[in-house]
Amino acid sequence: MPKQVGNLTLYSVDDLHEQLGLSKMTIRAYLREGKIRARKLGVKWYVTEEALREYFNEPTGASKTQKKKPKNYRYVVKGINDLVSEQEECETIDETIECIEEQAIISLFQVAIIDRETDEVTELIKARDFLDRHT
Repeated sequence: MPKQVGNLTLYSVDDLHEQLGLSKMTIRAYLREGKIRARKLGVKWYVTEEALREYFNEPTGASKTQKKKPKNYRYVVKGINDLVSEQEECETIDETIECIEEQAIISLFQVAIIDRETDEVTELIKARDFLDRHT
């Protein structure tokens, strides 16, 4: 059963599994790959109604001919603990991939994806997952 937080409806992987008839593994893969926008709270993924509409190409409050402006991000590759204090800012996905691949131990790094307009971290992802998503 979806969770209601104020006027926001949140669907868990279990909810989507029951309602869409997809396996939980498939749903989690879609979430990790960014096919469906979601946020992880603790150990659980949650998807909003708006994210589901986006996935199924049903715009909310906009005409169907109106296109969304693509997001403009910057990427910061940084160590995940005190042992690795390196940090490098990258302008593009390709530059970020190159930076990650230069590291001796990829598992010690993560990528912060930052919206240039708001300077907000939109996602923090393990370096290996970033590579899997973009290569």
